[in-house]
Amino acid sequence: MNSSASAFLAPTEFVDCNSPQVREFVSRSLDGTYDLSETAKAIRLFDAVRDEIRYNPFDIGTTADDYRASRIAVKPSNYCVPKAILLTAALRAAGIPAAVGFADVRNHLNSPKLAELMGTDLFIYHGYVALWLDGRQFKVTPAFNTEMCERFGVRQLIFDGKSDALFHEFDAKSQRHMEYVNDRGWFADPPIEQLLREFRALYPKLWQFSLDRVPVRDAAFEGGQ
Repeated sequence: MNSSASAFLAPTEFVDCNSPQVREFVSRSLDGTYDLSETAKAIRLFDAVRDEIRYNPFDIGTTADDYRASRIAVKPSNYCVPKAILLTAALRAAGIPAAVGFADVRNHLNSPKLAELMGTDLFIYHGYVALWLDGRQFKVTPAFNTEMCERFGVRQLIFDGKSDALFHEFDAKSQRHMEYVNDRGWFADPPIEQLLREFRALYPKLWQFSLDRVPVRDAAFEGGQ
């Protein structure tokens, strides 16, 4: 993988930043204002992906097409990997180099229902975004929407353009909440086929649940919806 930031501006199979759907998402998120600084654009796009697309861990895509930014941009909810792909595509569409990153984490935001389906507290391929502003690299996670964080009692992740916004290390009471145990690196185009194989092997019950498209009601993630 080329670590040069310039390698992370082009459209790819899954980060299709030149698609109409991604460009419309960027235009709406920036409110049509393109004379903002790159940092201001990055912050707005991070906020838009974080809060406009509700986090839904029960909607695990089981086909490669589910992981194209153009498809993700028009869905009202999704989980961490597609949200990271969409933010990567949105940043590239705005002229900001970005890559899709993955890490294995423990104590990923969870509920009894999700824990029972996963069968483990290890969440592989947790999605994050690596981006470059003024020659500096930042890592951010747009997965967990603000309203849901408040319900779980964890601190909202805020990207200010000055430091990483990578993970909920502590909850609102300063107790250990999430731990990164393995960083898989970042990619110009995410290795989706490999991700799908490993998801299917590690989470067979959740995988079958997703294949069956079983409707689920989980107040921990849905709130008042």
